[in-house]
Amino acid sequence: MYSGIKSRPIYPGLRPDPNARINLIVCDRDGAEAVVELFARADEKFAKCSTVILADDARSAESSGLLQRLQPATVEVKADLPAAIERLKATLASASMGMRLYAAGTEPLIGSVVQAGIENSIDPLSVYTEHRGSLMRRVQCVHCKGMIENVTTNPVKCAHCGLLLLVRDHYSKRLAAFQGVCINAEDPHESPEPKVEFQ
Repeated sequence: MYSGIKSRPIYPGLRPDPNARINLIVCDRDGAEAVVELFARADEKFAKCSTVILADDARSAESSGLLQRLQPATVEVKADLPAAIERLKATLASASMGMRLYAAGTEPLIGSVVQAGIENSIDPLSVYTEHRGSLMRRVQCVHCKGMIENVTTNPVKCAHCGLLLLVRDHYSKRLAAFQGVCINAEDPHESPEPKVEFQ
């Protein structure tokens, strides 16, 4: 890995914004505990003006208990990340001034929330973020532009063009993805063994 790459995201953690009129919080199962901790640091008013979009099927006892702990906020449960992001986009399309956007969970979730915010003129630096859970990455092959989801190894084979890609720390907020470049362009027979790096 290359250290010191400035585009590598930093997630400073969630904190309540006392000036927000509306709090819109998106999390997955991994990030839900961070949201519970956020609510514990906030006052009652914060919870009453908050909506949580949880990307989880909510069928487990763990998720049911979690939802109860998030009360009295409005909690919308979506089956997976794409459904949660669609709901987020619909909410952002009609959002008013004074809304604060939060994201907690895996990097693909955080990246997708920030990307949706950018599409709705929200400065990425104004989104409160906290990473929890797996280090898996969303990777874009810079050669064919295909997206590879839930990458845990480095290098990784592109699911679209078949090239063996080095997963770099270079990150695109616009694409919500890390960049993957061909690792064996000079000698295609050279195939470094993939190692789990983002578990």
